[in-house]
Amino acid sequence: MSDNIHPEYDRQVSSEAKQELLGQRGLVLWMYGLSGSGKSTVANALEKKLHAEGRYVVMLDGDNLRSGLNAGLGFTDQDRQENIRRTAELAKLLSRNGAIVIVSLITPQEIFRAQVRGIIPKHNYSEVYIKASFDTCTQRDVKGLYAKQAAGEIKNFTGKQSTFEEPQNADLTIDTESLTIEQSLEKIYEHYQSLVK
Repeated sequence: MSDNIHPEYDRQVSSEAKQELLGQRGLVLWMYGLSGSGKSTVANALEKKLHAEGRYVVMLDGDNLRSGLNAGLGFTDQDRQENIRRTAELAKLLSRNGAIVIVSLITPQEIFRAQVRGIIPKHNYSEVYIKASFDTCTQRDVKGLYAKQAAGEIKNFTGKQSTFEEPQNADLTIDTESLTIEQSLEKIYEHYQSLVK
């Protein structure tokens, strides 16, 4: 099958030309952590700040993706891997076209993170661990998922039946138990600036 696929990148407008048009460098900031850790909150704050600066930003949020592109995928390890693979391929495509892509996806195991690193070119990619303990996320329970998990209504819940592995090599860690949203935004924004210098 792969013998019948012929990518057309060399005949299209170059990535460099598109980035020059947009006045920015395409890249992917991949934020991951437990449900309720603050991924979407930090991601949304960064998106608004960059947008206000005139940057073209695309948000890829886990729940949004699962309601469309990744609809039909469950939460087994196999389905999670496919969810992450599709998202990584989309993020690569968007960043190649000059977008600043902010991904907010649990990405619970190192094998999944390694898969992402194998898809997105290193010079366009940065991993950001949004850190908060299972107990803290249970107390926050912003979507009511932890209560449903405790009642046995959710299978393969991350941090319980499904493993969440603490990262050993994140490019940035933001501990939302000790930092406010303003401090978290400042930290991720400084990291972004260091990537585009």
